[in-house]
Amino acid sequence: MKRLNKGFTLIELMIVVAIIGILAAIAIPNFIKFQARSKQSEAKANLKAGFTAEKAYVQEKDIFSSLINIVGFSPERNNRYAYFLSATGTLQDRSTQIVPTTTAGSDQGIGVDTFKYGALAALAYVASTCVPTAGTSVPGTVPGPPLGWTGMAMGNVDTDSTIDVWTISTDSRIFPTTVDGTCSVGANNPSGEPANDVNDVNF
Repeated sequence: MKRLNKGFTLIELMIVVAIIGILAAIAIPNFIKFQARSKQSEAKANLKAGFTAEKAYVQEKDIFSSLINIVGFSPERNNRYAYFLSATGTLQDRSTQIVPTTTAGSDQGIGVDTFKYGALAALAYVASTCVPTAGTSVPGTVPGPPLGWTGMAMGNVDTDSTIDVWTISTDSRIFPTTVDGTCSVGANNPSGEPANDVNDVNF
């Protein structure tokens, strides 16, 4: 009596490989987008910390300050975003194991931790093109009382060249309602809440 060997045919194996390829093509981009979205929580948490530090400082001194050492704004290392308490000024250098103290008294922001993520993580940062249509603050500026304060976070959370931009302000702001390549905020933004001016995850 002849015994038959059971197994898969070539067509069956090719169908399985094709199904796995289709599933991977769908799952991998969604996973990358989810991973980038999870990195945005860093910007939201640190902007809230900066907002709290500014509010505490203004209660004591009756003026806003853009100096990170004065207001006590110091996010932990391994930050993917650069943080700006002012539109101009130096950023704290985080390219070495120990943060240099040479410009510590004049730093008005925090640079990306290039010691952890490499020089490519710190792309050229440009001012946000998504500007509130009402309100007294512009992203990245510190106009001071009685106008208020606005801080900004910028970082690259994925592999493209688009920069993710977040702002937080003491003013309630009205943003454009059109979601396009410039402004990805689709609703008004109350005081003290981070707003995603340019959403890198959606590009």
